[in-house]
Amino acid sequence: MPTVSTEPSRRRRHGKQLEAELLAAAWEELVEAGYGRLTMDSVARRARTSEPVLYRRWANKDELVLAAIERHRDANPVAVPDTGSLRGDLIAYLTAMSEARATFFAVAVAAAFSGLLAETGLTPAQVRERVMSVEALPTSRDIYRRARDRGELDLGRISAAVLNMPFELVRHDLIMDLRPLKRSRIRAIVDELFLPLIGLDGR
Repeated sequence: MPTVSTEPSRRRRHGKQLEAELLAAAWEELVEAGYGRLTMDSVARRARTSEPVLYRRWANKDELVLAAIERHRDANPVAVPDTGSLRGDLIAYLTAMSEARATFFAVAVAAAFSGLLAETGLTPAQVRERVMSVEALPTSRDIYRRARDRGELDLGRISAAVLNMPFELVRHDLIMDLRPLKRSRIRAIVDELFLPLIGLDGR
């Protein structure tokens, strides 16, 4: 009589589900082991698959790491608040972004300076734009569109560079300090720098 295995069969994964699980495993390995010790084999073992499965999707470790960082960022968006005022929306969003992205930026910066820059040939600016970009454009569209609809802003007279400034300053501080910004710093960015610059009174 044939022996029937009592072990659960390995769940077969395909397509986007498999890719998402592989990238999640790569992110976990990056967080726990760091870029220097991460290998295609270590990610494959964590994901309970084989190296050829990874190589069919990413040519090397660097492409996998970049994809894992981007996927983690995109899979964990920061919610855009609606407080009823431009000032309130900016302070609430920048605070949430600072708290949500601090660990992410720390991991990404550590990877960049542990060999990712040298291996990929990317410049620090290119890595910043590719994997450490904040959601400035879509977020600003929502926040500033609501402010325009409330009559707080005339978007036609304010440049994109000025509108992006609060987001860029928070990103800069996160990259430099690798920890959430103090509430006082966020309020200063909004009340002392941005709002006066666009002709509104900061509190």
